[in-house]
Amino acid sequence: MIRVLVVDDQALIRQAVTDILGAAAGIEVVGDAVDGADGVEASRRLRPDVVLMDIRMPRLDGIDATARICADPALAETRVLILTTFEEDEYVVRAMRAGASGFIGKGSEPDDIVRAVEAVHAGDSLLSAAATRALIAKHLQPAAMDRARLESLTDREEEVLLLVARGRSNQEIADELFISPHTAKTHVNRIMTKLYAHDRAQLVIAAYESGLLAPGG
Repeated sequence: MIRVLVVDDQALIRQAVTDILGAAAGIEVVGDAVDGADGVEASRRLRPDVVLMDIRMPRLDGIDATARICADPALAETRVLILTTFEEDEYVVRAMRAGASGFIGKGSEPDDIVRAVEAVHAGDSLLSAAATRALIAKHLQPAAMDRARLESLTDREEEVLLLVARGRSNQEIADELFISPHTAKTHVNRIMTKLYAHDRAQLVIAAYESGLLAPGG
């Protein structure tokens, strides 16, 4: 059972999303919150698997709330899925840098919202590497990441990181580097651990911030 917390300051949105997810097999809405501060508190109390997080909210916005949730060791297994509208892509990138695992539009079809929750819970990113890179190139300037983390990567891991950032799947990485898909997956998992990344989209951000990947590269 996937346990979900819904965080949005609009009561109609909270109720609509709760109804959609509550009707889905294998998903349980364990609570809701009216702003980011309540969302952080509820996450620590309820330990949900997935938090559906609005961006623009009073007291504490979704970006800061996401950062607090993703930085909390007690919530290491909790994934944040951003609820957004099309004009908020700059905020989406900031939220993903804070640790969010993807985003979905508030106007999405009910089945798409259910699939999004399932995907994020499974550890997948809900945004392709190419789309992540495009958003980063549009809205963010490269920032120096912790060099110690980057230098902890082996030469092969750095090579794999670049391929992930260019949108390659594990199978494609395996084919290109003449290794098995299992070995490729192992490399990706180790890189995520070393760079404190929740998913592949955040590896794109790490590659960009470190200077390994240039906009459009």
